[in-house]
Amino acid sequence: MRYGVSGSGFGNGGKDGGLGDEWGVRAARSRALAVLRVRGRALGAAILPAAVAVVLYAGEVTGHFTGTGWATARVITTVLAVVVLLAAAAVALVVARARPAVTPTVELSETAAPDLHRLVRDLADRLDVPAPSAIALTPDCDSWLEDRSHRAHGRAAVPAGAGPVLVIGSPFLWWMRVGELRAVLAPVVAGTGPAADPDIAAARRFVRGLDAAVAVPDEPGLDPLRRFGARGVGRVARLLLRACGNHAAEMERGVAAAGSERAQAVDQGTRIVAQEQVGLAYAGWDRLLTRVALPAWRMGRWPSRLDAGVVSALTELSRRDRLAEGFSSRLGERPACDLLEEPGAVDEAASLLAARLFHGGPAEAGPDWAPVDWSRYPEEVVDRKWRADAARLHDVLDRLSTAADPEAPEAPTLTRVLTHLTAPQDRPSTPPAPTEDDDLPVVPPGAEAAAEARAQAHAHARPEPLAAEEEDRHETEGRNEHEAEIDAEHETDAEHEIDAEDEDDVRNPAADALAAALSAQVAREDAEREARAAAGATAGAASGAAGFTGPDGPWPLAPLLPPRTGRDLLADHVTALVCCAAVDTTGAAPGLDWLDGPALLVDGERAADLGPRVLALVEEGDPAPLRAWLSTTGVRPEKPVRLL
Repeated sequence: MRYGVSGSGFGNGGKDGGLGDEWGVRAARSRALAVLRVRGRALGAAILPAAVAVVLYAGEVTGHFTGTGWATARVITTVLAVVVLLAAAAVALVVARARPAVTPTVELSETAAPDLHRLVRDLADRLDVPAPSAIALTPDCDSWLEDRSHRAHGRAAVPAGAGPVLVIGSPFLWWMRVGELRAVLAPVVAGTGPAADPDIAAARRFVRGLDAAVAVPDEPGLDPLRRFGARGVGRVARLLLRACGNHAAEMERGVAAAGSERAQAVDQGTRIVAQEQVGLAYAGWDRLLTRVALPAWRMGRWPSRLDAGVVSALTELSRRDRLAEGFSSRLGERPACDLLEEPGAVDEAASLLAARLFHGGPAEAGPDWAPVDWSRYPEEVVDRKWRADAARLHDVLDRLSTAADPEAPEAPTLTRVLTHLTAPQDRPSTPPAPTEDDDLPVVPPGAEAAAEARAQAHAHARPEPLAAEEEDRHETEGRNEHEAEIDAEHETDAEHEIDAEDEDDVRNPAADALAAALSAQVAREDAEREARAAAGATAGAASGAAGFTGPDGPWPLAPLLPPRTGRDLLADHVTALVCCAAVDTTGAAPGLDWLDGPALLVDGERAADLGPRVLALVEEGDPAPLRAWLSTTGVRPEKPVRLL
């Protein structure tokens, strides 16, 4: 169970006017009792038929309920009671044995981070709450408390009765300073207090068990009969969750409010600054994963220093954006990663876990899944990615065989792609001129609709003929002005319709066909990769290898798959081909931009003006901007490029 920024101080047991009198704690306890009442009602409903059967048998013994009718009632009630009790026992057994969700983390023992453990214990003493039982890191920009006392957690389980585990986002340790980390963790550590309250702890266990029972029918390896029974249990658990869901949510809100109130006494000024750093770290981490790490993961490489890369990304952001000025000046203070004995080893473990969480990579490094250092990233990731994309683009062109120019070169050159994307379109973008043989004049699309609209406007707006010549001249002028306004409005609408149709006409059919074929090829490759990953996971589970299974589903748990249109995919591949040609024929080199990922370096500077020129070719079929850039840079598009 994951408890967010929550907590309170139960050091005095809720007595003597201490933290037990906080409104957040009182609200949380009342909501916890409401959750437990739902559990009590469910238990009462389960034993009700048995209680009725006991009453009927007692009446028979005392001679009050005699006769054939009472005997039949006793038999029916007994059978019903047995069935209900067996069903209730099955539900209780599944709820008790179901494996609650647990977050994959990197465990930090006290020997691996003695200073960090000491900081957390001191913080718990200041808050007058129990210290967390353990500390773990997760590749995410968040921190929370997690109960791992369930025996189904295996090696990750903590002893029964121990406190929750403190889970800290690994980017915080590298970007934040020690004082900022202490301020951020204060309301989280304060949440260990509610874990010691019997009512709140019991309510959390009940909700956690129901949540795990709902996912039992989806577990692999169940035979049809057991899966059928698990579905029935899942329906009951889902019904109970709906009954107590609002109370559980309000209970956690009360706990969070109490923890926040309690943590106000700890570094109040630093907490304000630290909260700003949380948002900044989240933005840098998301950008680093999607723009930098994901291309490497797709190439079978995983950056081994992701957390250190966050510092570089946010430092680059502070250099580019004046709104972020002053953030990099904090780097002179002691970073929180100094609280670790071996920051490099911890960063590598968290980086591998991030690759598994967000991409589904193997659990261990291998020939096809190797770590890469940031200094080797341009050569091992950027260059290989460009050449793989260029090879895929030419492979699709080879299979299309629909090039407009039959004399186009078949070698893997940039000229071939330029020729294909600038082939003549089947449909002219401008209407043909009228000829003498035409019976009717050729009208632009939408002109007839515009004329009809104007005619209707005139018909509706035209005033009735006046019966007398002495009608007021001012009224006539007002009507004429109204007519003119209606005409202008309809003419404007018609012009917009014509412009919209003209925009639809300015399309590149060659680019559409190539983008569709390219999207299909990428989808096939992704499906093959997922099938290999699933086969590897099955083989690992059969051999007893370490892996993650549970209610959260198989790896990856949070895949980074940003939706891309066919045109976007085509533009990426054309850009990769241009970069390959630039590297092969000029002094350009692959590089790494901490905020945008792979970058082309021309004379040591990033070629930031390449993207719009490629889009002009893909979207409008206009090669002039790209050809001008190639000429200025010295790239020779007719030269074959080296493919992967």
